Amino acid sequence: MRGSKKQTLHSFWIMALAMGLVFMGCRNKTQKNQEPLKVSEQLHNSLTDLEKEQGWELLFDGESFKGWRGLGRKDVQTELWKIEDGTIRKLNSGEVPSMPDGQPMEGGDLMTVDTFDNYELYFEWKILKAGNTGLKYNVSEELSQKFGSQYSALGFEYQLLDDSDTLYAGKLKPSQYTGSLYDMIAANNADVRPAGMFNSSRIVVNDKSVEHWLNGKKVVAYEFASPHLDSLFQKSKFVDYPGFLEKRKGHIVLQNHKDDAWFRNIKIRKIESGS
Repeated sequence: MRGSKKQTLHSFWIMALAMGLVFMGCRNKTQKNQEPLKVSEQLHNSLTDLEKEQGWELLFDGESFKGWRGLGRKDVQTELWKIEDGTIRKLNSGEVPSMPDGQPMEGGDLMTVDTFDNYELYFEWKILKAGNTGLKYNVSEELSQKFGSQYSALGFEYQLLDDSDTLYAGKLKPSQYTGSLYDMIAANNADVRPAGMFNSSRIVVNDKSVEHWLNGKKVVAYEFASPHLDSLFQKSKFVDYPGFLEKRKGHIVLQNHKDDAWFRNIKIRKIESGS
């Protein structure tokens, strides 16, 4: 009987030890599975060592509006624009508070304080179902206020749209879909991710040459001062704005539209002329 008890006790401790090892293994496995997620989250709105060597600079730090202001304003209109979960969020019109007298608040675009000439711009964005907005570049604040609105940009627009929504079926020109140079050049073979998912976009301005990229594919290419661009400009809604088509050292602008929109990982690399 004593031998049997000793064997039973011995077996009990062996099983306990084995269960403990299994528990520790599962715990370590869980920790290992979680660590890459934490690392990937930290990569948003940051630069790798290689990107720093290549000359990339962040335009959005993920925490503040440093380097941004409202067009025609000295600061940011925070009733319309929010920092949310590491993104710049443009609130939909329904969430924008009214004025004390009950009238709608006059909105405005959000633009970089600095201006840029030749560069590669990268940004990620998402919109919701039927969403519609844009990112503008080659923007002159003076020209915008002279010929447009006090708070809205006139400039070349990289269109951002929920292309597949039936709201737009048969109602828009080809140059009014995602990736296009709005109202002038239609994007070619644009592959937009479903509403609610982030897309990646690039704009490259190198002297006269310009490219639009969407999710790793080049979808637009054109040249400033080319007969082709001028012919499309003559048929666009911008034709009555003198100087609109000229290449300039301009602001980069997030459009104030009525729909929700989120932007993150906004970064830029300046390009030396002729390189």
